[in-house]
Amino acid sequence: MPESPAALPTRRFQTFSEPTDPAQVAPRIAALRQELARQGLAGFIVPRADEHQGEYVPAHMARLAWLTGFTGSAGNAVILADRAALIVDGRYTIQSQEQTDTAIVTPTRMEETPLDRWIEANLPAGGRLGYDPWLHTVDGVAKLEKAAASAGGTLVAVAQNPVDAIWRDRPAPPAAAVKAHRGDLAGENAASKLARIQEALTKAKVDALVVSDPHALAWTFNIRGGDVEHTPLPLGYAIVPREGRPTVFLAPEKITNEAGDAIGAVGEIAPPAALTTQLAALGAAGAKVRLDATTAASALASLIREAGGTPDAGTDPIALMKARKNEAELAGARAAHLRDGAAMVRFLSWIAREAPKGGLTEIDAVAALEAERLKTGLLKDVSFTTIAGAGPNAALPHYRVTEASNRAIEPGILLVDSGGQYEDGTTDITRTMAIGEPSAEMRDRYTRVLKGHIAISRALFVKGTSGAQLDALARLPLWQAGFDFDHGTGHGVGSYLSVHEGPQRISKLGTTPLEPGMILSNEPGYYKEGHYGIRIENLIVVEERAIPGGDRTIYGFETITWCPYERALIDRALLDAGEIAWIDAYHAQVWSQLAGLVEGEAKAWLERACLPL
Repeated sequence: MPESPAALPTRRFQTFSEPTDPAQVAPRIAALRQELARQGLAGFIVPRADEHQGEYVPAHMARLAWLTGFTGSAGNAVILADRAALIVDGRYTIQSQEQTDTAIVTPTRMEETPLDRWIEANLPAGGRLGYDPWLHTVDGVAKLEKAAASAGGTLVAVAQNPVDAIWRDRPAPPAAAVKAHRGDLAGENAASKLARIQEALTKAKVDALVVSDPHALAWTFNIRGGDVEHTPLPLGYAIVPREGRPTVFLAPEKITNEAGDAIGAVGEIAPPAALTTQLAALGAAGAKVRLDATTAASALASLIREAGGTPDAGTDPIALMKARKNEAELAGARAAHLRDGAAMVRFLSWIAREAPKGGLTEIDAVAALEAERLKTGLLKDVSFTTIAGAGPNAALPHYRVTEASNRAIEPGILLVDSGGQYEDGTTDITRTMAIGEPSAEMRDRYTRVLKGHIAISRALFVKGTSGAQLDALARLPLWQAGFDFDHGTGHGVGSYLSVHEGPQRISKLGTTPLEPGMILSNEPGYYKEGHYGIRIENLIVVEERAIPGGDRTIYGFETITWCPYERALIDRALLDAGEIAWIDAYHAQVWSQLAGLVEGEAKAWLERACLPL
C-alpha cells in the first residue's frame, strides 16, 4: 500500500473544502436585485477585484465568489433585473459552468463577448448601471461608460457597494503583521529605490506617484505582509512626492517595530483613512499625480480631480524596476530553486514508487508535495494553490482539487503545477508524469510541448524583443500538428512576491521588451478536454549573451529550475539532434545540482531520470 499521507508532516497552506455552493447563488442574486431596486439601479457590475486589482483578493473582498460561486482569478458578473452574466476567459469556461447556478447566471466567454459588448447588448435604454469606483481602473471605467452610453444608459458610481449591503456574514479585513524584508535578500535599500523612483517622476514631469500596487509597496520599502493567500503582501498605499519624504498608508497596529523603523527611516506612516485627505491636499495644490493605469482605482483619480489636481494614469515606474532583479535577488532565486528542486525530486520519486500501486488521490499528491517543501525548513507558504490534476482534471489549466472533485491517480497522466514561497525566492514548476504505460498520442503531445519548451530555453534574441515576439516559438511544434494552448507561454515571477508578476511575459499580449534580470516562466502545454492535459514549466532569467562577430546586443535565457522531465513521455523520434543534446545537457546539470541534496530512493530515482536519452 502507498505510504499514508497521515505519516507525512501536517499540511499547512492548502485546504480542499468546496469554496462555494451553487445553491446559494439564486437567493443571493435575488437579494442583490432587491437592493439594486432600492438604490434605483438597473444593474450592477461585480468584478473579481479588490481595491488594488490583485490576483489574490482577501476574503472580505471576494464579492464575485460569494455572489456567483465562481472562484477563478479573473472575471466579471453583470446583474440586471431580468438576466445575469458571468464573463470569464477561456481558462475558466468549464469551471464557471460547474461553480455557478446556470439557471440564474449565464457563463459567457470573454473572447466571444467581452464585458463592454455584453453591456451594449443587454443594458436597457435609460438604465442606470452601477459600479464601485474602488474596484475599477480609470481606463476600465472609460470603456464601461462608453458601453453604457451605446446602450442608451448611464454608468453610475455608487457610494455603497450593494453586494456589501446584503453580505451579512462578510469576513473581517485581514490584519496580518507587516514585517521587514532582509536587506541582504533585497539587494538594495529603500532609500536607494526611492531616489530612483523620484528621478523617474522628475523625468515624467509629475509631482507625485500614488503607489496602489501592494507588490510595488512591498518592494519599494522592503517590507512583506500576509494579507492575501500565498503572496506575502501588505495591502496598503503610499504617496511618493517628486521631492521629500513619502507617506505609507498602513494600519499602524499591523506594523512590527522592525518594519516601522525601516519605513520611518525613509518616510512617514499614516493610517489608511488619511489617504483621501492627502490626495485632496495634492489636488488642492494643483498637483499632477501619476496613477498606475493597471492597479489604481478610478476613485483615486476622482479624489484628485475633484480637489483641483490632475490625475495622470500611466505606467508606474516601480513595475520595471521591480521586474529587473538585482544580483542578490537572482542569487536568492537560484538558491530557492535548488532546495525546491530537491523537494520535487523526493516527491516525484515517491509518486513513481507509489502511484502505480493504486490508492493515491490528487489530494494525497498535494499533501505529499507540500510536506516535502516543508522539510526544507524554509518554506513560508506555497506560491499558489497547487494544481494536481489526474486524467481529465489535468485538462483544466487552472484546476483546484477539492474533496468533491478529488480523483484517484490511475494509469494515464498526472499533471502537477506548484511552487513555494521562500524568503530568498519564489518558485513555480510544472511536471507532467506518466502513470503506467502512456499512449502513443500522449507521448506525441508531450514531446511537442517539450520541443516548444526547449525552443524558448534556447532562444537568442536582440535587445528590445518582447515576449509576444517569442511566444510562437513555443507553439510551433503544436501548430505543425494542428494543436495549440489557450494560455500565455510565460509570466513574470517576483522575488518573494507574486508568482505572477508583470509587466514582463511571454505571450501574444506581451509587449514589454525583455531585459536582463527579469524572471519568467516557460510553460507551453496541451489539453485534451475530458481526457488529459500536459504542461512543462521551468523558470528562466533573461541574461546578456556574447555572440562572437555580432554587432547587436543579444539576450538569452538562463534556466534556474532543476528537475528531470518525464522520460516515459518523450518520443525521441520527434526530436532533432540539437534537442536531444539539450535535454541530455540539462539532465546532466540537474544531477550535478541536486545529487548532493537528496539521498536513498530519491537519489537512485534521480540518477535513472537523468541518464542520457
